[in-house]
Amino acid sequence: MDTIGFIGLGLMGRPMAKNLLKAGHRLIVNSRSQGPVDDLVASGAARGATPADVARAATCIITMVPDSPDVELVLDGPQGVFTAMQPGTIVIDMSSISPVVARRLAARASELGGTMLDAPVSGGEIGAINGTLSIMVGGDAAAFARAKPILDVMGNPEKVVYIGDSGAGQLCKLCNQMVIGGTLAVVAEALALARKAGVDAAKVREALLGGFAQSRVLEVHGERALKNTYKPGFYTHLFAKDMRNVVSTLAEHETPAPVTAVVQQLLHATMAAGRGNDDNSILAKTIFDMAGLK
Repeated sequence: MDTIGFIGLGLMGRPMAKNLLKAGHRLIVNSRSQGPVDDLVASGAARGATPADVARAATCIITMVPDSPDVELVLDGPQGVFTAMQPGTIVIDMSSISPVVARRLAARASELGGTMLDAPVSGGEIGAINGTLSIMVGGDAAAFARAKPILDVMGNPEKVVYIGDSGAGQLCKLCNQMVIGGTLAVVAEALALARKAGVDAAKVREALLGGFAQSRVLEVHGERALKNTYKPGFYTHLFAKDMRNVVSTLAEHETPAPVTAVVQQLLHATMAAGRGNDDNSILAKTIFDMAGLK
């Protein structure tokens, strides 16, 4: 079995890499922080000192880092993957980044004799741990077919979806974040109304979960909002980063999104309150504060 490279062992990347190890894949790993690297090495992975070292050892390389500049650094930087990439290598970027950057890096990979897929995920830390992530993929269809067995280890095979050409996976992820943001805001508003009216908000949520308003956001984030527990499954500062990419992509395609504009302002308020390292569901607390609720 060929060795898989994995770069970026953060909140999401570490459990994703561990699931690949559990499935019997050989891994070589690299990350900015050495603690997670040590953990994976103790579990059986090899250590790559730089992304270039990973590229010398693997012809399938997964990246899972925070933002576009981070992906550009690990792929196209001085010690990046592209400096040592072997012909025929598939790079699978599972970060959430700008579609424009994804397309540019895919073109660069092609120039060097490789292929790059953009494959961002949804499902948070829980999905990463359980191997049930939704994965939305853009890039070469033949490369997707080759990569799908690997992606199926980290995600629900029925939710590993080929979207289209390079950048399409990232575009899909931005649509995902728009839906989550809008739903989260209105769930918080509904819970705030119930609380202000003196009605049991937990019972309201329970009833809504049995009807047409049911959603994963109402189920998971609604519970967090009611219990006031915001342990990060997905950091608010990363959600804000995704929404910045949403806004720039909306402008690129001249697409109006008035609801998303309000959500972004709520995120600005959440970040200004110093909540960037909490779970993104803490946006509900911003709305509760506006309603005068503790």
